[in-house]
Amino acid sequence: MDATTPVGSAAVTTSSMTIADLLPRAVKLFGGRPAVRHRLPDGTWRDVTYAEVGEIAQAAALGLIDLGIRPGDRVCLLADTRPEWTYLDFAIAMIGAVSVSVYPTNSLEECEWVIGDSGAVAIICEDAVQLAKVAATRDRLPELREVIVIDPSPETGATTTLDELCARGRTRPDGAAELQRRHDAVTPDAPYTFMYTSGTTGPPKGCVLTHGNYRSVTDMINDVQTLSMEADVVYLFLPLAHAFARLVELATFDCGMQIAYWSRDKRRLLSEIAEVRPTFLPSVPRIFEKLYALGTADLDPDTIVRATEVGGRYHDLRVAGEPIPDELAEEYAELDARVFRPVRDLFGGRLRTGDTGSAPIAPEILDFFWACGVPVLDGFGMTETATSATGMGPANRRSGTVGRPHPGVEARIADDGELLIKGPNVFVGYHNNPEATAEAFVDGWLRTGDLATIDADGYITITGRKKDIIITAGGKNITPANLENDLKQSPYISQAVMHGDRRPYPVVLVTLDEDQIVPWARARGIEDTSLDALAAHPEVRTLVDAELARANRRYAPVEQAKKLAILDHDLSVEAGELTPTLKVKRSVVEERHRQLLDSLYG
Repeated sequence: MDATTPVGSAAVTTSSMTIADLLPRAVKLFGGRPAVRHRLPDGTWRDVTYAEVGEIAQAAALGLIDLGIRPGDRVCLLADTRPEWTYLDFAIAMIGAVSVSVYPTNSLEECEWVIGDSGAVAIICEDAVQLAKVAATRDRLPELREVIVIDPSPETGATTTLDELCARGRTRPDGAAELQRRHDAVTPDAPYTFMYTSGTTGPPKGCVLTHGNYRSVTDMINDVQTLSMEADVVYLFLPLAHAFARLVELATFDCGMQIAYWSRDKRRLLSEIAEVRPTFLPSVPRIFEKLYALGTADLDPDTIVRATEVGGRYHDLRVAGEPIPDELAEEYAELDARVFRPVRDLFGGRLRTGDTGSAPIAPEILDFFWACGVPVLDGFGMTETATSATGMGPANRRSGTVGRPHPGVEARIADDGELLIKGPNVFVGYHNNPEATAEAFVDGWLRTGDLATIDADGYITITGRKKDIIITAGGKNITPANLENDLKQSPYISQAVMHGDRRPYPVVLVTLDEDQIVPWARARGIEDTSLDALAAHPEVRTLVDAELARANRRYAPVEQAKKLAILDHDLSVEAGELTPTLKVKRSVVEERHRQLLDSLYG
């Protein structure tokens, strides 16, 4: 498709609804239905109804008004994904203020930047740990007036607590009438949130997203996927400071589903998915990769290939409503018992749809899950598109693509191969940064930074990231994500980072998956199973070399990684090597391991 031919629907129905309307509408429609499920300290789960969420959010909204928060004021949320984050997000929206999301993993300096750049007048912190970041920079934040804490402790001192904030709201005279006036004054073009892109380089930029941006995209995805069954449960562990989780939050409340919030214990994440038994699972690729590794750990490569082929044909025919041949049904039943059902059980046994986003994922993983009866669907979006711009449902799945533009969204390919997007979900600009805003658009189209193709049916395939393309010293253009994703299909590899720009050949840095490599090592009698020891162990090196050889076979010689190094630690958000959604900060990793990379060219 040439650079001048857009696909998608230019016809947009502009809604007069705002995000401020979303919770009051949900309370009216779904009042007694469970909206929230969260784990209590004793390990049991508690349900909170839509009506109860509405009461808490209203009390918090009136408490914020009582503190002097005005329409347009920015209020930061510095907390992990938990029900209170959602209650406060709705509260801020209902009074016409603007929520500013801050990642709880952000450093003190990053928190100071977001609070200061946004001009926030108030911040809501999760606990003493997050409060300490604010206290250390408070004298450099002259606009910050109010600090509130969700989980008080002796270390938080006399700071206003969330319970106290809600108590102020419940006792405020004429509260309901005042809240209604604030709510009615919110318009679709009013800012709803500032979301600071975590970014892989440079200081974060604050995307200004309006009520209309997010209202339009919630309508779009509800048109693409059916997420309105009363018994539907979403398991949410993604950071609510990120656009992906934010859209899930809004879409769930918009259609009456229930959110089960994770217990905030990374060690329990995979087991908790099976325990919660979600019907819808939004996730970043790394979690799906780990579930794939668990599901295929005891399968030989030939079985994986055959199972993918048989299960894929079976479900393609089933979804299309076509008859399934007896021979195929028999082979599927045999594979179902020993391959497919155990994989479905990893997801809790009743998953209807999974969504993956934020980073590339190998199509082979999604094809295998599809064969197992676990439709994990890819889509495309970015913070600047209010999370989502393309997608697909099980009925129109096309492997290797990110689907088609949502209703009302247009897409086209620029002359240099970059994907361009236009639609009512596209942000209005970066706060305090007109230069970056101007650079983000060309002739009214949003530059995505991704290279892509569009087929005759409008399906979009992402082929690489413009800034990540490696051009070797010999002039060969290489998309590193391809081989990196192939390597991460190994259960023993956690992360893979290809390097080779302006170098004679590509090399790759690899980290070990501790959950898989440690049992493997113990089974072979290796005594020291610390990651630093295993990274240097010759048997582990032989294992990883074999995985690289397997991945390399798919590529031409000039595209193959000629050498590798195994790092003695996994990449992490805390170390600044991953974004909060587990995307690799390539420039950080390369700079931090510059000497090691140089040695591979010695």
